[in-house]
Amino acid sequence: MQLAGRTVLVTGASKGIGAAIARKLGADGATVIAHCNTDLAGAREALAGLPPERGHVLAADQGDPRAMDRLWQQALDLVPRIDCVVLNAAVFLNAGGIEDGMGAWEHAWETQWRVNVASPTRLMKHAVNHFVEKGGGVLVTMSSWTAQRGSGSQATIAYAASKAAVKAAAQTVARHYAGAGVLSYIVAPGVVRTQMSVDAAAIAGGEEKVTAGLAMGEWVPPEELAELVAFLANGRVRHMTGATLDVNGASYLR
Repeated sequence: MQLAGRTVLVTGASKGIGAAIARKLGADGATVIAHCNTDLAGAREALAGLPPERGHVLAADQGDPRAMDRLWQQALDLVPRIDCVVLNAAVFLNAGGIEDGMGAWEHAWETQWRVNVASPTRLMKHAVNHFVEKGGGVLVTMSSWTAQRGSGSQATIAYAASKAAVKAAAQTVARHYAGAGVLSYIVAPGVVRTQMSVDAAAIAGGEEKVTAGLAMGEWVPPEELAELVAFLANGRVRHMTGATLDVNGASYLR
């Protein structure tokens, strides 16, 4: 129960990586506020087994950055203090690249900018100000290996750019608020066993081809990312703030 007494807000907690993170945090003793867009049932399932006072579900449309203001206030209406925020929610569009029409290009960039950058950084702003006021806190930002190496497909250029943007924002927080006790970590997964990765594999030649290019010959289980986030959420390794932690089974080393 290493996280007993700590409260963590997790975005995109109704499925995939976010649901695994919410389950692990709850199992480790944290009070978990699980955010979802519309899948309330999925978010509640991720918190199954937690007593009501340690598991809360809030819905907010991350396609509207202003909705993050309401989400943050609703979270603070539930608890007096938030110790950690996990910025996980994102969308992946497998069209709108260099070779597509301008309409598809604009849709891909505008949608992924709102969901993957504008909304999480807006929530980041609220969280950092709260952490400074309370004497410290932990920010965990889920990025992607595409933020470092670029996307494997020209069609997903906007996704790669969005993950690089949110990574840079989290690093800026680390540099400027370390002295105030704000710890900011970036997690950069490779190919994770989620629907988002299945969709990405479909435009990269299929799952078998993608798997063949991985050093371990397998996709990252979401539960491994959850273990890492739970470790970061305890805030004990302070001098690792600002680090980007690669989780890709040695398929991309730098």
